[in-house]
Amino acid sequence: MHESLIYKVVGVGAYLLILVGIGVVASRRMKDMRDYFAGGKKLGFWSVAFSARATGESAWLLLGLTGMGAALGLEALWVVLGEVLGVAGAWLLLARPFKRLTDRYDSITVPDYLESRFGATTPTLRLVAAGALVVFVTIYVSAQIDATGTAFESFLDVDYYTGALVGFAVVLAYITTGGFVAVVWSDVFQGTLMFFGLVALPIVGTVMAGGPGAVADQLAAIDPALLTFGGGADGWSALDVAGVISLALIGLGFLGSPQIFVRFISLKGEGELRKGSAVALVWTLLADSGAVFTGMVGRALLTGPDDPLSTLGNNGESVLPMLVEHSMPLLLVGLYIAVVLSAIMSTVDSLLVVAGSAAVRDVWQKVLHPEVPESALVGRSRKMTFALALAALAVALTVAVTTPDRTIFWFVIFGWSGIAATFCPTIILSLFWRGFTGRGALAAMIVGFAGVPLFKFAAPLLPEVGPFFAALGELPPAFVLSALAGVVVSRFDPRGPPADAAAHLDDAHR
Repeated sequence: MHESLIYKVVGVGAYLLILVGIGVVASRRMKDMRDYFAGGKKLGFWSVAFSARATGESAWLLLGLTGMGAALGLEALWVVLGEVLGVAGAWLLLARPFKRLTDRYDSITVPDYLESRFGATTPTLRLVAAGALVVFVTIYVSAQIDATGTAFESFLDVDYYTGALVGFAVVLAYITTGGFVAVVWSDVFQGTLMFFGLVALPIVGTVMAGGPGAVADQLAAIDPALLTFGGGADGWSALDVAGVISLALIGLGFLGSPQIFVRFISLKGEGELRKGSAVALVWTLLADSGAVFTGMVGRALLTGPDDPLSTLGNNGESVLPMLVEHSMPLLLVGLYIAVVLSAIMSTVDSLLVVAGSAAVRDVWQKVLHPEVPESALVGRSRKMTFALALAALAVALTVAVTTPDRTIFWFVIFGWSGIAATFCPTIILSLFWRGFTGRGALAAMIVGFAGVPLFKFAAPLLPEVGPFFAALGELPPAFVLSALAGVVVSRFDPRGPPADAAAHLDDAHR
């Protein structure tokens, strides 16, 4: 076996064994649904902050955002700005009232919280929330499985389908045994790998290139636009502005997405939030900036003025593995494969736990079989997690066969946008507006859910304004439409908000 391949296989093998070991150890803490889906609400700031960031990033950070850095240059930093603002908003503005309210209601899932917050007397709100989670989480997880296959193919020269199946099997092995605790512990491990990997790689590449000035000169020779923050040679057009807005508003998804906010539920106390916010913000700023600069340095080192971007893969998404091979010693190449897999698997496991909780806790137990105690549901939760993972695998393989020119970034963003547009406006309004009603929340979620495919597939085909919507992306307009629906329906809802809503919100913000 070739020496470089040996190092790669050893690195990946050690990483995968560690994950399985985490699942085995965590399984000893699984006693009931509260442990399986929320870690027993006993987790500290460090683990929650790393877990939230590792979960929030996924394959798009290591492969998608590095590819954007290679393709767009400094313009990709608008994504970093959006991410930092989104993370800051989640931790500094929303987390404390959300934590206080979920503790008051003894919620262990986001649909739990919504039903209690609006005093729902029918299961409709819970069913819509759970249904949206199952649909868009399946799409989102399928994107990560797709990225796993791509990573194995790029790094190890392993068949795409074999790589996707191996990564899929390992995630299932530790998540079905250890539940949420295994997810968080693995996220701390994976988030650490991601952080140091993305901070170190552009520094090493810049030194190899001869310094920042040499990198800038090479990029200017390839395309001067790589050193600008957007806009064409003739200034900023409406499409340029829409594209930048789309990049900067990606952070909207952090303002209420269940896979992020369930981590606030799992904290052992609100005193952990201040320390956790500092960790999360530093991680986001340095890791995301590192991803963009990795793409830019890779473009400078690996291509020239006459070389097309396609030499770095579809939209530059092979720039990270190619830069690692070019600049890192063999001993570290296997580690970087683990870094890429960390970004993927840390999101897959979290999403599957959220989807499993939606199907088992929020539908099977709360709606269909309320007489069944929580202690009896861990086994069923494992089976449902496995079934949803199989569905995601089927979607991933179908897309791989039918859409060979897909990009990881936009495949991921569709699933991310669906979850965000469905839940984020509802969560924000529920935390800050006393007049928000259950019917308003239901309308907001339904409109947000429908708005994502509408603005993804239909709006770009409209005459005149179609190109603007295509550049803007599906999340911003779907998000706004969802919020408007929630406000309008609440204003005209004759039932009004729950009688105790004002008092609970006052307590949450005191």
